[in-house]
Amino acid sequence: MPDPLALAISTGEPAGIGPDITIGALLQWGGANHGAGSTPYRFHVLGDARLLAERAAALGVTHAWERRMADGDIVIEDVPLAVACEPGRLDARNGRYVLQLLDAAIDGCRAHGNAAPRYAAMVTAPVQKSTINDAGVPFTGHTEYLADRAGVPRVVMMLAGPQPAHDDAMLRVALATTHLPLRAVPDALSVPLLVQTLAIIDADLRRGFGIARPRILVTGLNPHAGESGHMGREEIDIIAPALAQAKDAGIDARGPFPADTLFQPRHLRDADCVLAMYHDQGLAPLKYGTFGHGVNITLGLPFIRTSVDHGTALDLAGTGQAEHGSMIEAIRTAVIMSGHANGRRRGSAGATGPAGHTPSGMQPPC
Repeated sequence: MPDPLALAISTGEPAGIGPDITIGALLQWGGANHGAGSTPYRFHVLGDARLLAERAAALGVTHAWERRMADGDIVIEDVPLAVACEPGRLDARNGRYVLQLLDAAIDGCRAHGNAAPRYAAMVTAPVQKSTINDAGVPFTGHTEYLADRAGVPRVVMMLAGPQPAHDDAMLRVALATTHLPLRAVPDALSVPLLVQTLAIIDADLRRGFGIARPRILVTGLNPHAGESGHMGREEIDIIAPALAQAKDAGIDARGPFPADTLFQPRHLRDADCVLAMYHDQGLAPLKYGTFGHGVNITLGLPFIRTSVDHGTALDLAGTGQAEHGSMIEAIRTAVIMSGHANGRRRGSAGATGPAGHTPSGMQPPC
């Protein structure tokens, strides 16, 4: 049996449901050997140990939580809070604590000199942006923070979840732009940006999911994909030239398609990812079909990062009512992606899939 792969879980905003869903998901996950294939996993939970114990008690799972830690497949990496935390009550004095968790996970996912990374992947619980900003740290979101810390010029936000009409297939939606006002989106789009975005998606679908030749469907920006220029020229001047360059680089990217009709099972059946031009264009249909069971994946980083598809839900913290399905999917996806990466490092023949197109369904580990 190989050594366990270590996965870091950042527990996020302490006043929110991050600690709750971390505990709930790991208790449901299974034992130490519940990994991908024959690879065992060990989960390193980054957070205040006393807070986690208090939240386990509030959820009524103290004994189960302590047993899992005694089994050795859950390790608490104690990062003390700045001040005591009450569920549902934000405190800006703990804003920098949240960033400490992220920094510890990022540092552990990166190689230092000749030393291998401590963690094979990182999974993040939701954070409260306002609390971090109130602590005096400009913060627009996990995605941007991770890109800055990793020193990469561009990352891509991709969310994924089970297709409503096909439980065995995944719907993956990546975004050309993320947290921008709608009026700023057209000016942000360019041929180089879209070509780079498509290259990142193609590379990470190959590396992280073992898809030998990803098929990417690309939306237009305007209604009816511009109606041949009558409703806007971005499709003609920007998106179509970017697709041509991507195809010349060996990327199977198709479009632009009208966004209002693209998200149908008959169009998505043979697609591995949809690239949408802006946040709500892509995430509204995805979250309608998958919310609570979706996962946020940051592509283009030098390490694997997954997260939940929801926020901190302050009103549910400590009540036992928070659903942890999305955290389970975030952990599952990190396991799958790190399994592929680990297989490639060992030279596994099956790490990149068979020649040709690989089905887009993600099989859960067993």
